[in-house]
Amino acid sequence: MAEISQDEASVVIIGSGAGGGTLAYELTRAGIPVVVLEAGPHLRNEDYMNLEWEAFNQMAWLDPRTTSGSWRIATDFPNLPAWVVKAVGGTTTHWSGATPRFRAHEFRTRSVYGRVEGANLLDWPITLEDLAPYYDRAEKAMGSTHRHGRPPLPANNNYKVLAGGAEKVGYRHYATGPYATNAEPYDGRPASIQDGFNFQGDKNRSKWSTLVRELPRAQETGLLDLRPESQAVQITHGKDGRVDAVIYLDSEGNLHRQAAQVVCVAGNSIETPRLLLMSASSLFPDGLANSSGQVGRNYMRHTTGSVYARFEKEVRMYRGETMAGLIADEARHDPSRGFVGGYYLQMISLGPAFLASFIEPGAWGREFTELMDAYARTAGLWIVGEDMPQESNRVTLNSTVQDRYGLPVPDVHFDDHPNDVAMREHAYAQSDRVYEAVGALGTHHTPPYPSTHNLGTSRMSERPEDGVTDRWGRTHDVPNLFVSDGSLFTTGAAANPTLTIVALAIRQAEYLVDKLRTGGL
Repeated sequence: MAEISQDEASVVIIGSGAGGGTLAYELTRAGIPVVVLEAGPHLRNEDYMNLEWEAFNQMAWLDPRTTSGSWRIATDFPNLPAWVVKAVGGTTTHWSGATPRFRAHEFRTRSVYGRVEGANLLDWPITLEDLAPYYDRAEKAMGSTHRHGRPPLPANNNYKVLAGGAEKVGYRHYATGPYATNAEPYDGRPASIQDGFNFQGDKNRSKWSTLVRELPRAQETGLLDLRPESQAVQITHGKDGRVDAVIYLDSEGNLHRQAAQVVCVAGNSIETPRLLLMSASSLFPDGLANSSGQVGRNYMRHTTGSVYARFEKEVRMYRGETMAGLIADEARHDPSRGFVGGYYLQMISLGPAFLASFIEPGAWGREFTELMDAYARTAGLWIVGEDMPQESNRVTLNSTVQDRYGLPVPDVHFDDHPNDVAMREHAYAQSDRVYEAVGALGTHHTPPYPSTHNLGTSRMSERPEDGVTDRWGRTHDVPNLFVSDGSLFTTGAAANPTLTIVALAIRQAEYLVDKLRTGGL
């Protein structure tokens, strides 16, 4: 691994997850030295705990955050609005593995959906055609099943229940993927051993993550300086408005300054706007790259919820891959259903400890114990749908609550849009139909968990006044400052975001390599 001097102006990437880790590999393989600042520790696959709460406490971003707004998260989990990872590899070390693509209309929601009252819809400055070749590269890198000749994962009982119900109600598009876990050895990773809850850390290394693939390969180039437990707290700039350094804290709370030629922020859609807002200056009084006032705004988390169905016979949903299965028929735009946009129904299973915590937060008594007693006879699915961007849904700095370093914590404000509510209710009803068609004794609708699909807050836009970055993720205000994570999303689409984040990062890296070589920054 390289050791880059703190005085050497380098490409500095903040965050090592889907966007940051991918960008680091693509740049180093092109011969460009990179410093990656990762706030969390360097956990290895063999370090992961196989117990739910222990794994959560080991991996999750547990720094204080606050919530506001009418979403139920503010009641159930006021200090945990998002369930993301603070470790090398970021949230790619804790994810389901689902890799569907955006659809063409989801890049053009303002044009296709029209005006939706209360929503801040905007067409992306890129199209599916623009991103398609990078989707191909991302799928091959991640080893997505059902793509490019990759075989599907085997069906477990949870999927067989889902697929049986889908067939009976007339759905046509259901399968065990696409999913970025190997069904057979591929790209140096082994086949899945069907080991259950590995979305909290895959000890077997069969699931793709930047920890397993991109970061080790970047280190092999000799051009990556990876610094764990290094939390960025400020991006500085010169009199010309160009960024020139990143200030960060080490594990003991000591401040360091890394000189920067280019800065790419990939800290997830909460920490990215937090850092930009904390980097305010006399030249950027409302936050770095925030002349539009859009930094932190248009926060999206996907419309979610879960449905658990009880059966007479055992299902044992926890066996096999956690989320290797989905129904895609509802992931379309059909306003006759009472809402715009669409959603997926995806397999999910939780262990007894997590199910007890999340199935109905705060519940107790006979109804709750009946749900838990039926654990072995339960099947589960998760709703994943497009939520509406709203300017009022935003990440701001909470100056009254500070972290252990005395810095303002992020406040995450969110209100469901009426379209989100209508979509969730439709999805609950369709899920009931799926399970009732195969003999469910009853179903339970679980409210949304802490957010794992955090999107928006630094969105792409054609016009500088409408967003924070251009079509390459380059900020409109600062020519050598980029955003490289899900914050870029102009709208959310129905698809799980990781594949798109990786595709955008590959595309951004290609752009950066060209500009660094030609002096275009």
